[in-house]
Amino acid sequence: VQLTESGGGSVQAGGSLTLSCSYSEFIYCMGWIRQAPGKEREGIASIESDGPIRYAESVKGRFTISQDRSKNMLYLQMNNLKPEDSAMYYCAADSVGPGYCSHYVIGSPEALDEWGQGTQVSVSS
Repeated sequence: VQLTESGGGSVQAGGSLTLSCSYSEFIYCMGWIRQAPGKEREGIASIESDGPIRYAESVKGRFTISQDRSKNMLYLQMNNLKPEDSAMYYCAADSVGPGYCSHYVIGSPEALDEWGQGTQVSVSS
């Protein structure tokens, strides 16, 4: 499976960005993970193909994950960005079954099978 992120960039605090991830084939569980320099990977949003969505507390209410299966695209709408949101953002996927997606994406992202190359987000104060 190929995952390709785009849409990163530099914004000021309070601004918005939308990240996109194109994928080559359907995978049931997808999500967004970020990693800042010197910090561990943080799973921030997961989505199962039949709907269930979960967010990490750090982004809840500010970020929205969505998927367009007709276009093989995954999105992350990020609003009210903060300097602490600065990180490399990765699209990831796994074929785990229903109900387990958030457990892996948010709980144990290092266990996910498929990863994109990442897109950088920088938020200045």
